[in-house]
Amino acid sequence: MTAFAGAEAEIGSLLINCELRSVNHRYCDISLKLPERLRFAEADIRAAISARLKRGKIECALNYKKRDAEQTYEFNEAAVKGLLAATAAIEKYMDGPKPFSALDVLAFPGIQQEQEGERDSLQRGINELLDKALIDLVVAREREGEQLGQLIEDRSASMRKLVERAKARMPEVLRLLREKITERIKELVAEPDFDRLEQELVLLAQKLDVAEELDRLQNHIDEVSRILAQDEPVGRRLDFLMQEMNREANTLGSKSADKEMTGISIDLKVLIEQMREQIQNIE
Repeated sequence: MTAFAGAEAEIGSLLINCELRSVNHRYCDISLKLPERLRFAEADIRAAISARLKRGKIECALNYKKRDAEQTYEFNEAAVKGLLAATAAIEKYMDGPKPFSALDVLAFPGIQQEQEGERDSLQRGINELLDKALIDLVVAREREGEQLGQLIEDRSASMRKLVERAKARMPEVLRLLREKITERIKELVAEPDFDRLEQELVLLAQKLDVAEELDRLQNHIDEVSRILAQDEPVGRRLDFLMQEMNREANTLGSKSADKEMTGISIDLKVLIEQMREQIQNIE
């Protein structure tokens, strides 16, 4: 589902901002954008998101800025020495001033390091910040889910009407078919065998009978409404139901011996496809 949420908090010496974006996806696909200093929190962030969201392409971005310009910096001395040694070797092949300053060195990944104990407090603060953003994101997704649920219910109601039309139409279809075949045989055969004709008509009626398909469609429609009322992720179950409903609608169309029944089958498949597209957005 499409949704956005953001939260910001002061954690230790940092002001950290968290942004969550969610777009439609069949599975749960989590993408993280973290600065190097906060990379240690990646595993916990993924676990927290996957525990709350079961479907959608989720993008989580964290960024920070320092609250105190006067604060002291701790750095990885070995990393600095290694970096400067490498640049000194490269500078032999270069003319002009040095390519970067001490401030540039501090910006390199792995140079700055947290003060003792700061990582634990950062992790706790990030967990709380992410939880707050996730709550807002879930609320936004639920709001969209309610709207999508109503759209699906509306289409289910339209499908119920089509199924009832098909059930009411079927006896007339068989009657017209019987009359058509009887008249045709009378034209072709001087003395038709009406007993044999009756047997053939019974067999034909059995082949064209769609009562079971219509009953299953009705059951599937009822199941859609029941699933939508549940307070849990339902997207994949609805996906499966759409496949089953489409199969029944296709069978209805293939057995059709009447223009109106063919039209009902097409209308059913259009509604099923519309529902299927919306269900891709439902967790």
